[in-house]
Amino acid sequence: MNKRKSLLQGLPAALLCLSAAISIYAQNSDGSKHNARPQQAVPAPAVGANNTDAVKYSYEFSQPKFYVKHIRLEHDANGRGTVTFERLNEDVPVTEPLELSPDALARINTAWQGLRFLDSDTNYQADKQFPHLGTMKIGMERGDRKRVAEFNWTNNRDAETLINEYRKAADQVILVFDIAIARENQPLNAPKLMETIESLLKRNGLSDPRQLLKLLQDLSTDEHVPLIARNHALRLIKQIEKIDKK
Repeated sequence: MNKRKSLLQGLPAALLCLSAAISIYAQNSDGSKHNARPQQAVPAPAVGANNTDAVKYSYEFSQPKFYVKHIRLEHDANGRGTVTFERLNEDVPVTEPLELSPDALARINTAWQGLRFLDSDTNYQADKQFPHLGTMKIGMERGDRKRVAEFNWTNNRDAETLINEYRKAADQVILVFDIAIARENQPLNAPKLMETIESLLKRNGLSDPRQLLKLLQDLSTDEHVPLIARNHALRLIKQIEKIDKK
């Protein structure tokens, strides 16, 4: 309970940093914690995904001065994995499950294929350096072949696509986590979180907004949260449904 209270105390800052900084259970043996709350519905695997494929993908972001100072995202060929994130002044990282939608996974797969990552030694770092925006790493592992590339800014279109897609996926996971925490312990934060979703929708900052529909439907009937948040959730559902029809 004390840990969740500390998370809630930093929630307003998180809402500001989620767009600006990244623009983004029981204790286990490595010190991270896993939330046992019910999660989003699991989307179907991407077309053509091979369940026996041993490939692993990773994305990492680090900037010690940002509120969300460290993110590590990992997933398999089917888009299933985890997002682990650390916040400023928090001792224990949070690990949440990741389920990339088929559409998001298709975009990511296309970018990886364009890079021919394991067959290349390309340096993706642009001539210009922007270390204040954070350091990013992308990695792939298949069998005994493994490669990690690090940069703080890139002009490579496929590398940029990966960074943007993984940032959106991480932002969405962190947002869902914050909403769940607010519903359980601090419902008065729900209206601000609905504003955050709308802001991310307007700038295409979510991996796949359709994955939020069930959560928003549940929230719209949750009498523990303010009426303004429930009504906002209904408006967000309509916005997402319109996007889906385009």
